[in-house]
Amino acid sequence: MAMRPPVPVPTLSRRAKLVIGAIAVLLVLFTVVGTLTSVYVDFLWFEETGFTEVFWTELQTRALLFAVAAVATGGLTALAMYLAYRFRPTFRPMSLEQQNLERYRQSLEPRRALVLTGVAVVLGLFAGFTAQANWETWLSFRNSTDFGRTDPQFGIDLSFFVFDYPFYRLLLGFGFAIVILALIGSLLTHYVFGGLRLQTPGQKLTAAARVQLSVLLGLFVALKAVAYWLDRYGLVYSDRGDVFTGASYTDVNALLVPKTILVFVAAVCAVAFFANIVVRNFLLPAAALVLLLVSSLVIGVAYPAIVQQFVVKPSANEKEALYIERAIESTLQAYGLDDIDYVDYAQDTAGDADAPAVLAELRNDTETIPNARLLDPNVLSETFTARQQIRNVYGFPEKLDIDRYEIDGELRDYVVAARELDSAGLSENQDTWINRHTVYTHGNGFVAAPANEVVAGQEGGEPNFTTRDLPPVGTIDIDQPRIYYGELIDDYSVVGAPAGAPPREFDQPEGGSEQEEINNTYDGEGGISIGSFFRQLTFAIYYRERNFLLSGAVNDESKVLHVRNPRDRVEKAAPFLEVDGDAYPAVIDGEIKWILDGYTTSDSYPYAEQMELGEAAADALTTATTALPNETFNYIRNSVKATVDAYDGTVTLYAWQPEDPVLQTFMKAFPGTIQPRTEMSEELISHVRYPQDLFKVQRDILTRYHVDDPADFYEQSDRWQIPDDPTQDTNQDQPPYYILAQRPGDDEATFQLTSALNAFQRDNLSAFISASSAPETYGDIQVLRLPGNTPFRGPEQVQNAFLTNNQVRPDLTLFNSENSDAVFGNLLTLPIGDAGLLYVEPLYVRGAGEGGFPLLQKVLVNFGDRIGYADTLAGALDQVFGAGAGESATDSDDIADTVDEDATPEIVPDPGTNPDPAPDIDEIPPGDTQVNPDLAEAVVDINAALAALATAQRGGDFAGQGQALEDLQTAVDAYQAAQRAAAGE
Repeated sequence: MAMRPPVPVPTLSRRAKLVIGAIAVLLVLFTVVGTLTSVYVDFLWFEETGFTEVFWTELQTRALLFAVAAVATGGLTALAMYLAYRFRPTFRPMSLEQQNLERYRQSLEPRRALVLTGVAVVLGLFAGFTAQANWETWLSFRNSTDFGRTDPQFGIDLSFFVFDYPFYRLLLGFGFAIVILALIGSLLTHYVFGGLRLQTPGQKLTAAARVQLSVLLGLFVALKAVAYWLDRYGLVYSDRGDVFTGASYTDVNALLVPKTILVFVAAVCAVAFFANIVVRNFLLPAAALVLLLVSSLVIGVAYPAIVQQFVVKPSANEKEALYIERAIESTLQAYGLDDIDYVDYAQDTAGDADAPAVLAELRNDTETIPNARLLDPNVLSETFTARQQIRNVYGFPEKLDIDRYEIDGELRDYVVAARELDSAGLSENQDTWINRHTVYTHGNGFVAAPANEVVAGQEGGEPNFTTRDLPPVGTIDIDQPRIYYGELIDDYSVVGAPAGAPPREFDQPEGGSEQEEINNTYDGEGGISIGSFFRQLTFAIYYRERNFLLSGAVNDESKVLHVRNPRDRVEKAAPFLEVDGDAYPAVIDGEIKWILDGYTTSDSYPYAEQMELGEAAADALTTATTALPNETFNYIRNSVKATVDAYDGTVTLYAWQPEDPVLQTFMKAFPGTIQPRTEMSEELISHVRYPQDLFKVQRDILTRYHVDDPADFYEQSDRWQIPDDPTQDTNQDQPPYYILAQRPGDDEATFQLTSALNAFQRDNLSAFISASSAPETYGDIQVLRLPGNTPFRGPEQVQNAFLTNNQVRPDLTLFNSENSDAVFGNLLTLPIGDAGLLYVEPLYVRGAGEGGFPLLQKVLVNFGDRIGYADTLAGALDQVFGAGAGESATDSDDIADTVDEDATPEIVPDPGTNPDPAPDIDEIPPGDTQVNPDLAEAVVDINAALAALATAQRGGDFAGQGQALEDLQTAVDAYQAAQRAAAGE
C-alpha cells in the first residue's frame, strides 16, 4: 500500500510574524503593567492603613499555592506526556490508522518541546488560579485551633472538620485532576506516536504504554480509596435526614461500615493495577475494577437505600431521635444559640386591655412606653435631607441609623446620620475633574434626633434635631465634624496643599449663605502620598487619568484618598471576615467613627444546618443596605467589632469574641492585626449594637430549633416563621428593630434588637425575640413564648386592623391625594411588663413633588383587640386603655399638641364592631344634604392645605409649611367633627 505524502505545514511570512509578535508583546506588557500597578496601589493602601501583614501574608500564600499547584499540575502532566513520547515505539506496524497519524507526527516532531511547554503552562495557569483562591483554606489548616468539643460519632475535636477536612478534600481534588490530566495526556501521546493502536491488528499496547497507564490508573483508584476514607467523615454533613443535617440512622448504621469496606476494595484494586506492570495482563485489574464498581453500587448505594426505605421511614421519629438531638445541639452551638432565655409570657392576661394587671403594668411602666420610637429611620431620610442637607453636595443615606446616647444622665435612643459628601448629588457644572476630585472632597457634620420626639407647634411632625446644622451645634459634642470616609462617597479625592497655599476644598457655607463658603485643606493622617512623579504616574495608570500628571492641583503635598466606604475598608483590611451590611456612625470622644460588625464563618461545622448567608440575612430593607454574599455556611460568630475613623480613615479591628476558634486561627495567621477587646474605650463599647445580619440568621434558625424534643422537632408541629413586613408591598421578611425598652425580668430599659415571630403558615403571634446591646448583658437573647392556644395578633393582622379601622380609613383617603401620600412607619412590638405586647406604629404624610418629605401626623396603637388612633402616643393609649393611661405612661411631648385634653377619650373598635362605619370621602353621595355640605367644605379645606404644604416644601418656605400644617390639622378636625355629627354622636 503506497504511503501518502506528508501534508506541508503552512508557514507565516516574516512580516506577519513580526506583527503578531509585536501585538503579543504589547498585550503582555499592558497586562503586566496593569497588574503590577494594581498590586502596588494595594500595597500603598495597606501601608497607609497599617495592615501590611495582611497584604504580605495573603500575597505570599496565594503565590505559594499558585506555584505549587501550577508546577504539580502542569509539570506532572507534561512529564507524563514526555514519558509517553520518550518510550514511543521505534517501529510501527503499517496500517491506515498509522498512515493517517503520520502527518500529525511530522507536524509535532519539530515542535514537541513547544507543545509540551504550552500544555504545562496552560494547565499550570488554570490550576494555579484555582488553587490560589483557596488561600484561606490553607491558612486555616496551617493555623488550626481546637474547639474543645468533640464530634459525637467519631470522638475527634471539631477543628478536624472545620479546618483539616476541607484542606484534605482540596488536596484530593487536585490529586484527581492531576492524575486524570496526566492519563488523558498520556493516552493522546501514546495514540499519536503508536504506543496505543485502536484499529491496527495485533497488539494494542506497547509494554511502555501498559506500564504507564497501569501506574496512572492505579494512582487514580488509590486516590479513590482515600476519598472513601474521607467520605466516612463527610457523613456529618449528610442531608439524608428529612428535617435535619448530619449523619442519620442510615448513614451511621448502613453506610459507615460499607464506606470502610470500599476503602479496602479500592486499595486492592489499586494494587491489581500496579501488579499489571509485572503480570502484563489487564484481566486482573479489570476484574478488580468491576468488583469495586459492583461493591460501590450494592453496599454503597442499594443497601443504604433499602435501610432508609424499609427500616427508617416507617418509624423515622424513633430511629432518628438520637441524630436529631445531635443536629439540634450542634446547630444551636454553631449559630451561638445554645444559651437562650425562654420565658413563658402573658399566660394569664392574654391581651385583655381591661385586665387590672394590664392597667397596673401600663401605669407602672416608666421605661418602655416613654421610649416608644416614633421616628422610623427607614422613612425619614428625605426629611433629614430637606431639613439638614444644607447644600446639594451633601446627603444622607437611604436608610438612617439608630443609636443611643446618654445626655444629662438620661439614656435615649436617637435617629442619627452623618452629613456625607454625596458624589451623586453634584450638579452638571460641579462635575468637572477639579471639582469632583479636589474641591468637593468631604462631608461635614452629624445629625441626631431623639427617636421618641417630634417638634410641636408650627413645624409639627418634624424630628427634633438636637444635634444639627453647620458648624454642628447641639447636645452631642463633636470636635472633628469633617467626613472624608463614608457610605455615599464613591470616588477618590486628591487633597493636601503646600504651606501657605490657599485652601481649595469646600468645607461649609459661611453663615448659611448660598454664595459665600469656607474652604479648608486636609491635614489628617489618611491618604496615600503622591508627591513623587513615580506615584503620580502610578495613579495616572491606575485610574487612567492624565490629570495626575498635568493638573496643578496635584503637588508635592498631595494625597489620594480612595477605598472610602467603611465596609470596603474593613473587608480589605480583614479579608477573612464577612462584614455586616449596615455600618453606622457614632460620636466617640468627639470624633465621628463608623462602627461595623465582622463575622467569622465556616461551612464545615458538623451536624449544623447549612444556610445561604445572603438569603438568610435578607429582608424587606436589604436594598437600603449592602447585602451579604450568598455563600453557604453553617457556623457564624460576631467575632470582631471594627471602627473606621470618618476623618482619617483609620481602620481598627477588635476581638469581640476572642474565644472563637476560627478567630483565633486567623489571628495566628495575621498576628497583630486584631486588637484585644480591652483596647476598646468605655464610650465605644456603649455604642456597640447587636448586629442585624447575625440576628436575622439566628431568628431564622430559632423558628425551627427552639424545639428540643426530637419527636416534636421531626413533626414540626411547633414551628414558627418570620412575618412578612406589613408596611411594604413585598412578601419579604419584616426587618428586626432596635428599641430602647425594659425586658421582662430586667430592672431598667436596655438598647436591644427585636423581632416578632408568627406561628408557621399562620398570622398569629407565637414568640417575641430580643437580643441585648447593653454592655453588661450584651448578646443575651431572650425569647418570650406566648400561649399556644391564644390568638395573639401578628404584625400583618395588626396592620390589616389599622388599615380597615373606620377612623383610619377616611384619613388615609385624605392623605393619599394628589398632593400627598400616607407613609406607614415601622410597626414596633413592645413588651409591657408581664402583661402583653403593645404594637406602636407612626403614620407620616409626605407632600407630593420633588421637595416633599414625610412628617409625622398620627400614631396607631394596638393591644389585644383594641386600636388607638390619635395625634399623640398618649392620646392613642387613652383610647385603648382608658382616660389618663397615656399621660401616666408617657413622660415626653411626642408630637404637636393637637388633642383637646378635656375631651373624653373613646375606645376605637375594630372594623365590624360598628355596624355603620363612617363612609370614605369618595363614597359620600353628592346629593346627601344631611352629610355632604360640612364634609365637602372640610375636604376642600384639606386639599387646599395639602396643596399649600406641597408648594411651601418645594420652595423651602418653612413658615409656609408650618401654617399649612396648622390649616391641615384644622381641616382634618372639622372633617372628623362632621363625620361624628352625621353619625348622630
